Amino acid sequence: MRLTRSRRSENIEDRRGLAIPRGAAIGGAGGVGLLVIVIVAIALGVDPSVILQGGSDAPPPGSAPGQQAQDPAVPDTVQDFVAAVLGETEDVWTAVFREAGRTYRPPKLVLFSGVVNSACGFAQAAIGPFYCPFDQKVYLDYGFFRDLETRFGASGDFAQAYVIAHEVGHHVQTLLGVTERVQQMREQSGEAQSNALSVRFELQADCFAGIWANQANRARQILETGDIEEGIAAAEAVGDDRIQQRTRGYVVPDSFTHGSSAQRVSWFRRGFASGDPSVCNTLNLP
Repeated sequence: MRLTRSRRSENIEDRRGLAIPRGAAIGGAGGVGLLVIVIVAIALGVDPSVILQGGSDAPPPGSAPGQQAQDPAVPDTVQDFVAAVLGETEDVWTAVFREAGRTYRPPKLVLFSGVVNSACGFAQAAIGPFYCPFDQKVYLDYGFFRDLETRFGASGDFAQAYVIAHEVGHHVQTLLGVTERVQQMREQSGEAQSNALSVRFELQADCFAGIWANQANRARQILETGDIEEGIAAAEAVGDDRIQQRTRGYVVPDSFTHGSSAQRVSWFRRGFASGDPSVCNTLNLP
């Protein structure tokens, strides 16, 4: 990616090295927030009980309460890259909202290492990046990108940017009222229908990631040869079928919450090809 011309966002909270207080409890936003984290955990093939523990008896290695320290495993360029990508999402969505006569309020992005406490609850890094609608923040342990490459076979800077853009897509959904609408629909649905709604919700965020890539590249030519292929590889890698096959050895489509690899790639491609957010109305399409 070419990010030298990109504006660096200031909406970043660096919590790497900060300890979670002993006895920190799950919660903050209650059952709905807990559900958000459990859904993401299951989709990533992670046992939710490993993630949603009631706190930590010890701080992360090398840290103490109230101390902020640079994770030695994280390159110094991490925050600059994240700030550049986040700045690009801010510029794109600010323009899109303005054109629609609305105002875009950018999310904060929280960088953390190991564990983090959000308004959606306490989570460990194994959950991967997530967005919490209750505090309107994106949470990212940069170590996930190492896993994306080593465990899921998706490498490259645009693969990482796609992940960030997908989570920002969830913020766009919150601002548009989609998150609340889907949650209300899921509360009135059975398990299979609720999962299907979750899939549509996630595929829209993939489509929004494609919208971002299209418009950012048109405005500032941020893409290099091979970047879109990296994004497609990342979308394939985190498809429910791919993850279930790798972690369970079999696939259960009715349990999908994020969509198959083919679906995720298709909706990312659709957004990128069009650049028009109206093509991302996954909730109303067959």
